[in-house]
Amino acid sequence: MSNLSKLDFATLDISGKNYLPWSLDAQIHLTADNLGETINEGNTTSLQEKAKAMIFLRHHLHEDLKREYLTVKDPLELWKYIKERFDHQKLVLLPTARYDWIHLRLQDFKTVSEYNSALFRITSELKLCGEDITDEDMLEKTLSTFHASNMILSQQYRERKFTKYSELISCLLVAEQNNKLLLQNHQARPVGSSPLPEANAATSQSSRGRGGGRGPSRGRGRGRRNSWHRDSQNFKPESGESSQQNTGRHSRGRGRGSQNNSCYRCGMTNHWSRTCRTPKHLVEAYQRMIKEKGKSVETNLIESAPNTDRDITMSDIHLDACDFIENVRDV
Repeated sequence: MSNLSKLDFATLDISGKNYLPWSLDAQIHLTADNLGETINEGNTTSLQEKAKAMIFLRHHLHEDLKREYLTVKDPLELWKYIKERFDHQKLVLLPTARYDWIHLRLQDFKTVSEYNSALFRITSELKLCGEDITDEDMLEKTLSTFHASNMILSQQYRERKFTKYSELISCLLVAEQNNKLLLQNHQARPVGSSPLPEANAATSQSSRGRGGGRGPSRGRGRGRRNSWHRDSQNFKPESGESSQQNTGRHSRGRGRGSQNNSCYRCGMTNHWSRTCRTPKHLVEAYQRMIKEKGKSVETNLIESAPNTDRDITMSDIHLDACDFIENVRDV
């Protein structure tokens, strides 16, 4: 017997809606545990085998069903009670399964795999109810429910004279994947256009020693050699040493200039003018700002009132007629 602390399959619901798959699973597991004879008529199994079968069946029943059949101790008797109570599910499920089979169409599904799953689900329900569905029925159902736009394709599949449904569905699945790839390639770019150019980054390396010589291999051979890597704008040593410890010409000359001096084209630092990649409109704006700098000078005048200690009298105030009349000619 398997470990009864966990369920081998779903328990029988109190409504009996899953009786058909439950009865099939119960028979299979009892047979696998050499207990299949305990639910057959006229069996001669031992009491120990009947007890094991009873424990297994009760373990896969709903709690309410366990209480209802609490006094039943024989697995065959329990099996009969459950069958008499829920065997009518075949009559309930059969009309629904027949309706689904009649209205099943390939053109109603987006993919072939969805149609295949629905077809096997319906055929399984029909077989549980006693209906026999053959490969010929499934082939005819599939070929006769193609979309009207695929009429020629349906005739081509008929001419191949498939005898098994699995062969037809395999061809349909492969054709669906090929059509999907073809559509993706078509939508990748417009018809007649060329693919976008591939962009690659190029780097250059050079090594120089401490000794004289202009070429990369003309050094005197003394001291350590530093390998410099130029990445778009900056020079960086590939070794773990800092720029102050390097004795190459780059660290003495151009390296310091690139950090302290600014580019005369755009005004930014950390690069030279010949390696400047600033957009043209920004360079023009910077140059225009430099030229206009100093031309427009703003002058502000601040006038403070005189600081007098004596009181201001009316005689100190000089008033003219023009202070009150805007246009003297109108007078």
